[in-house]
Amino acid sequence: MRPPSQYGEGVVATEAEEPDPRAVSMMIYTRLAGRAVIRVVGRCNEAKEHSNLDLSRCELMQVPDAVYHLMRHTELKSCDLSDNVITKIPPKFVDKFSLIKRLNLSHNQMAKLPEEIADLGSLSRLDISHNSFISLPNSIFKIPNLKELNASNNHITDVEVQCLQAAPSLETVDLSNNPLTRNCHNELERCSNIRIILTPRVMEDWEDLTI
Repeated sequence: MRPPSQYGEGVVATEAEEPDPRAVSMMIYTRLAGRAVIRVVGRCNEAKEHSNLDLSRCELMQVPDAVYHLMRHTELKSCDLSDNVITKIPPKFVDKFSLIKRLNLSHNQMAKLPEEIADLGSLSRLDISHNSFISLPNSIFKIPNLKELNASNNHITDVEVQCLQAAPSLETVDLSNNPLTRNCHNELERCSNIRIILTPRVMEDWEDLTI
C-alpha cells in the first residue's frame, strides 16, 4: 500500500516541460523545406509540357541537382530563376540546359557567371539585373546569339566598351541604375551600333569646376 503524501492527494503536479526552441526551429525549417521541394517538383513537371521552367521565388540558394534529373528529357526554351538567393550558376547548368533562349537571373545575389555561359548558343535574352555584379563578365560578350542584356541595378562602375561593341549579336544593353564612372558613361553614350540604356548622370560637386 502506497504511503500517503505529506502534501495530500492531488496537490503534487509536474509542470509541462518547455519545448526545446531548437527542436521547434528544426520542425519549422523542415516543413518549409518540404514545401519548397514540392513547389520545385511541381514546376518541373509543368515545364515538361511547355518547355519553360519557372523556378522564381522558390527560396533557392542554388539550382538543385534534382532539377537536372527531372528535366533530363526536356529541351528547355527558357528558365526563370529570379527572386531567389542564388550566388552562382555552375557550369553544369550550361551543359544540361544548352538550348535555352531566355534566361532570367534577376533579383539574386550573383557577382559572376561561369565562362561556360558563352556556350549557350541559342540564348538571345539574358537578365542579370538586381544582383551584385561590379563589372560585366567577359563571357557575356562571347554568347553568339545574345541580342538583349539587362544588367540594370547592379554595382557596375566600368564596362569594357570595346568588348561590348565587338559582341557578335548584341542589340540592346540596359545599364541603368549602375554607378558608372564619368568616362565610362560618356564612352557608352557614344556607342552607335548598340542601343545602350543609361541613367542620366548627375555631376558630383567635386566635378563642377564652376563652384
